[in-house]
Amino acid sequence: MASEDDLCRDYLLLKPEEASFLDLVRFLCCSEWEKRGFIECPEEKELTIERRWIIFISLLVQKMLLYLRKPMAVTGSVVELWLNLLSSNGGFLALLLNLLKGKMALPDKSSAEFTSVVGNLDTRVDLDRSIKNDGLRYSLSLSIMAAKLSYENEDFVQSVVRDHWKMEFLTFYNFWNEYQKQFSTQAFMFRDTSSDPALIVVAFRGTEPFDADAWGTDFDISWYKLPNVGKIHGGFMKALGQQKRLGWPKEIEQGSDSPLLAYYTIRQQLREILHKNEKAKFIVTGHSLGGALAILFVAILAYHEESWLMEKLEAVYTFGQPRVGDEQFGKFMEEKFKAHNVRYLRCVYCNDMVARLPYDDRILMFKHFGTCLYFNSCYRGEVVREEQNKNYFSVVWAIPKILNAVWELIRSFIIPYIKGPDYREGWFQRLLRIVGLVIPGLSDHGPQDYDNATRLGSLPSTPQLQDPTQLLKLE
Repeated sequence: MASEDDLCRDYLLLKPEEASFLDLVRFLCCSEWEKRGFIECPEEKELTIERRWIIFISLLVQKMLLYLRKPMAVTGSVVELWLNLLSSNGGFLALLLNLLKGKMALPDKSSAEFTSVVGNLDTRVDLDRSIKNDGLRYSLSLSIMAAKLSYENEDFVQSVVRDHWKMEFLTFYNFWNEYQKQFSTQAFMFRDTSSDPALIVVAFRGTEPFDADAWGTDFDISWYKLPNVGKIHGGFMKALGQQKRLGWPKEIEQGSDSPLLAYYTIRQQLREILHKNEKAKFIVTGHSLGGALAILFVAILAYHEESWLMEKLEAVYTFGQPRVGDEQFGKFMEEKFKAHNVRYLRCVYCNDMVARLPYDDRILMFKHFGTCLYFNSCYRGEVVREEQNKNYFSVVWAIPKILNAVWELIRSFIIPYIKGPDYREGWFQRLLRIVGLVIPGLSDHGPQDYDNATRLGSLPSTPQLQDPTQLLKLE
């Protein structure tokens, strides 16, 4: 049974499934929002027109995603199948030839050869062996590779960890979301056997391009306020395993027949593994939504005062992570990281739009915290508090973003001749870069540039800013 402190008594919960489009229009025009069944708030709050407008947009997008769930899923399956048909048969011309010969190879979606849409953007699966396991660059490179690998199926993940990385695969999870009533959160764990002491890596999957429910999580601006912690993004909290009507009790019972919840399951797994090897450490990582889940997993550990596990936590590395909480939450996390000597680096590549959402303003109250390792389009790294153009939609930055997108498209053709064949970009990645000419910053969110940044990027030898948690010594 949850204690009183475990309950989220201050929150704003949006329920798009209970609202019609007419309800949303009425909400926007009428200030009597408390009569609307699709918004739940234990304490009546005055909503300005600006705040009602933001809530309206969030509900509208989530509502549209509910209707688009099946079409997006079908489209995603077709795109994935087509991409894997091409790769399995050696390209378009070879596919036509095999089709005429009756020898067309059909990909198996659950096999170790089947690659996700994200995996087709950056097909590299091998670690850069030129990066020695003795510094920050290795940790960042291993983390982005793990975050990228998390988008793949279990057999694919196992094959890469064991056969390519020569490391120990531990487990792959598909977690339950009690609010969406489905399995929506994926993660996997492995042991880096090249590290001494042993290093456990936990990698959360990000938002898949054609997963409407995952996009719904991103656009859900519901929030919950944990006592003495602050306000936290509700969509991410639900995906991590928050309990209905209970919030975050420290312990719960998960029977053999009940679906697994992300936070509680991974925490228990870490307890068991780390008790067997008391010298071992662990890191948590993720890209996009996965980055948000990574930092919130650690936040709930701190909230539950899991001091032993926090001492075992070496670092949190996120890539293209959206904002997850308010200013109070950021201060809470910085204090915990300082107390337990945990390194937190939020990596942002150039104009990545997801890393600049939700808005940091007086209406939404979301703020980044800790240290940002920012890479420009030449992969030059810089330690900053906040990336440039922090809210993305700036008229001043419109032309520079478009010019940068043009440069990135040009660079995609010349980089393999400068840096080597490992950096060759396929037609699918270049197609995304063309889309980036229209929506600058969209292509910057993909894993290709984050992977390149950890391999090629220049890391600052000394920090340009002293992080509140610790003085980072970047190598």
